[in-house]
Amino acid sequence: MPLIPEEPQIHESAQGPRATPASGRTAPTPRPVPGPRPAAPSRPGRPGPLRPTPPAQRAPRDTAAKPGPSAPAAPAVAAASATAQVQLIPASAEGALDAAEEAVDLLLESGRAPGDVLVITTGERHPWAAHELSFGEAPYWAQHDAGDDVFYADAAAVTRAGVRPVVVVAVNGGADTAAATVLPLALARASALLIVCGDPQRINGVLGAGV
Repeated sequence: MPLIPEEPQIHESAQGPRATPASGRTAPTPRPVPGPRPAAPSRPGRPGPLRPTPPAQRAPRDTAAKPGPSAPAAPAVAAASATAQVQLIPASAEGALDAAEEAVDLLLESGRAPGDVLVITTGERHPWAAHELSFGEAPYWAQHDAGDDVFYADAAAVTRAGVRPVVVVAVNGGADTAAATVLPLALARASALLIVCGDPQRINGVLGAGV
């Protein structure tokens, strides 16, 4: 019998919203796909009893991390920005902040500079933001303006935040209109990549509507 050549696989590039994962099935958390950036200091840690000292340089790894098994692609949302890509990480309101933390860790491990990343929460503030704001607004925003580390802001402060290459949004609660209010603002502040952690149906309803 003649051999039939294998047909090349064609990978589709998702442009619009995709269907949300089937109910009862937990969607795996995908890894964000950041671009290469020079290594830089680590992001701020969780607050302690005393104000944390400035972060030290990230120590180089002895060996490169071995890649794990590839996870299925997450449902995509349409990017309203001409330049920024949009990635959705399915998560519950309770798990959105943890998903955002994991996304930030992966970004930094892949070489993104901490100053490239802005994290926004729609509900409860990130512990780092709450801790730093306890020292006053001036030193808190001074760290934002320095632009040398990951910065965390809540929905009320997002209008004051500047543009950064990567913006990570944790849809971790807040008012019913919080996502609809924050996501367009977050997209406008992401020059390269917007990562949104939350309910896919709710997020697609906002970003897929031509924001």
